[in-house]
Amino acid sequence: MSKNEHKYSCKFMVSGDSISKGVIFDELKSKYVILEGNYINLLQSKLNGIIRNTARFGNTIIKGLSKLKDDVLCNNPDVVFLEYGGNDCDFNWNEVSRDPNADHKPKTDFYIFENKLKETLNFLKNNNIISVVMTLPPLNADRYLKWISKNDPLTETNILKWLGSVTRIYWWQEKYSSSVLKIAEETNTKWIDIRGAFLQYPDFTKYLCLDGIHPNELGHKIIANKIMDFIKSDYAYLIKDTTNSCINPN
Repeated sequence: MSKNEHKYSCKFMVSGDSISKGVIFDELKSKYVILEGNYINLLQSKLNGIIRNTARFGNTIIKGLSKLKDDVLCNNPDVVFLEYGGNDCDFNWNEVSRDPNADHKPKTDFYIFENKLKETLNFLKNNNIISVVMTLPPLNADRYLKWISKNDPLTETNILKWLGSVTRIYWWQEKYSSSVLKIAEETNTKWIDIRGAFLQYPDFTKYLCLDGIHPNELGHKIIANKIMDFIKSDYAYLIKDTTNSCINPN
């Protein structure tokens, strides 16, 4: 990306799932809503450029890749941020609860996830687009178990029987997040450690929604600040005001 050529016309695209869509759980309304102050809107106010958000609720890497190719060819972005893995590593918890002795598979097999991510990065590279992958925010395993169990003791017992331990939820999600970094290193792709940004806080769980997995409003500020750090390091000329680029997470 040429500084002079793109200083005021850089086009960003974000491809991902509900986190990038800006979905949070509103406890007062008792439903999922789109947060106005989501991390993408926070970034848009700070950058000299346009951010196109193509993230969708429920997206996996397989769903996202098929749509991403069309979006890229139509919009010709300069930089694409990729945020995937949260849905890919998830299971059909209703089926797990009904038969905890069965062999259940995630929505996207781990090795298929890695291969699809590589395919996505190769596609973007071949189209002369800068790729930036992001790790997953950590989840709160206990809170998430309550959520997927719908606070039903029998459902929770059955899910735990299959899991063996509630900590396996955290470990399994972390496995997918770690693979994002591994693929980034193998393909020489830029990356942003969103997970590490959350884990800098002793109680990162206060930056998550009631469901234990979606970042809340404060969590979105953490994501925005981490991405701003990346942009300041590599593309500082795209920031409107470098003296006021930090977003207060409190």
